[in-house]
Amino acid sequence: MNSPHIDSPDVRGIVIPLLSSLPGAAISTQPPTTILPLLSPILRQRVQLLSSGSTEPWIRLLTYDTAKVPKLKTIAQSGELEPHPASGEIEIDWDYDVQIKYRRVDKETLQTLVVLGQFDIFLRLVYCVGDKDGGGDGWRVGEVGVASDPSPLDSFGGFSSIQEAEASFETANSTANKQINGIYSNGISNGAASAQPVDDGEDDDDDDYWARYDATPARTPATKRSPAPQSIAQPSQASPYRSSSAEDAYFAQYDSVQPAMDPHDPDEEVEGMHAPPSGPSGLNRDAAHSVEQTELNETSGAWTLAEPPRSPSERSTRSRQDDEERAAGLVHPRPESSASSNGSLTVAKLEESAEKREQSEFGVKQHISRSIRSLFLLSRASGIDREEFERMVRTELDVLGMVEDDI
Repeated sequence: MNSPHIDSPDVRGIVIPLLSSLPGAAISTQPPTTILPLLSPILRQRVQLLSSGSTEPWIRLLTYDTAKVPKLKTIAQSGELEPHPASGEIEIDWDYDVQIKYRRVDKETLQTLVVLGQFDIFLRLVYCVGDKDGGGDGWRVGEVGVASDPSPLDSFGGFSSIQEAEASFETANSTANKQINGIYSNGISNGAASAQPVDDGEDDDDDDYWARYDATPARTPATKRSPAPQSIAQPSQASPYRSSSAEDAYFAQYDSVQPAMDPHDPDEEVEGMHAPPSGPSGLNRDAAHSVEQTELNETSGAWTLAEPPRSPSERSTRSRQDDEERAAGLVHPRPESSASSNGSLTVAKLEESAEKREQSEFGVKQHISRSIRSLFLLSRASGIDREEFERMVRTELDVLGMVEDDI
C-alpha cells in the first residue's frame, strides 16, 4: 500500500488546550471558537449543532458514551485540570502517566489513542485530510472520554509507532487477499473432484435403504370396495378404469332417493296407481286383471267408465267450460276498479292522518323538551340550583292539575 508519509501527532499541542477547556465546558453551553479547530469534522459538527439552543453544558457532546457523562463532568470540575500558578499550564508527567497507541483501521483511517492515567481521561485522535476549518491535513480530536472501567486500551489495541501500525495493516491485508485468492482457485480446481462421489460405508447403507422402496409394488396393498351395489360392480378387477355404462348405473340408483329435507313426497300422490313390478311379466295380479278387463270391455263394445263417451263437439264444449271456470276462480279485484277504489282511498286517508298526527305530537314533545332545557339553563345562569328548579317545576305541575278544568 503506497500511502503518504504521516508524522506523529503533536500530542502536547492538542491535549493541553483541550484539557484547559474542560472546566469551562462543564458549565458553559456554547464551546469557544478557539477549541473548534482542534476537533475532527464529525465531532465539530456534532458540538456545533447539538449545543445550539441547548441549556446543558457542551462537555456531554465530547463523548459518545452517555453513561460516562456525569463522571467526565466530575473530573472536569474536580480542580485537577487547573493550570499551575508558576507555569500557567496543566502539569502532566508525559513519561509515566501518558500512554500512546497507533492503529490503522482501514486505508483511509489512522487513529491515535492518548490515555492520561493521572486524570482518568483518554483522547482519541484521528488524522483528517482536507479539513479546511481545522487548518488542512492533520491530527484532530475525535472523542474525549473516561479512561477507566473499562480501559480503552483493551478494545483499541494498537502499536507503539505509526510504522508498526502501517506494517501490521499491510500484512493483514495481504494475508486476507491470499486466502481469498486461494479459496477461489482451490474451488475451481477441485470443482470436478468434488463432484465425484466418495466411496464409503455410509453410501452403501443409503443405497440399501432406498432400494427397499424400489422393490415395493406400485399398486396399493388392498383394494377398497366400491360403495355401489354388487349388481353393478365391475365384472373384472383387471381393468383399472370403469366403463361409462357402469358409472351411469351407479349414479342412476340415486335418482329414486327422497331427500331428507324435501317435504314433498311424489309417492303419496301416485299411491295405488303404480305398483312395483313382480313376476316375470313385470306386472302384479291386480294390474293384469285390470288390463284384461279393459280389453274385454273394448272388444264387446260396452264401456264401463263413470261417464259415457262424448262426441268431439261435446268434448270441445266441455273443455271451454272448464277453462272459463278456472279463469273465474282467478279473478281478483283490480286496484283501479270501482269495487276496490273506495276502500283503498279510505285506508290511504286514515294512514295519512295518522302520520300527520304522529308528526305533530313529535314536534310538540320536542318543543316542550327544549323549553324546559332553556328554562333550566336560564335558572342556573341566574343562580338557582337544580333542586330549587325541580321544586318550582313540580309546584307548577301541581297547580296545573287543580286548574286544568278551568283552562
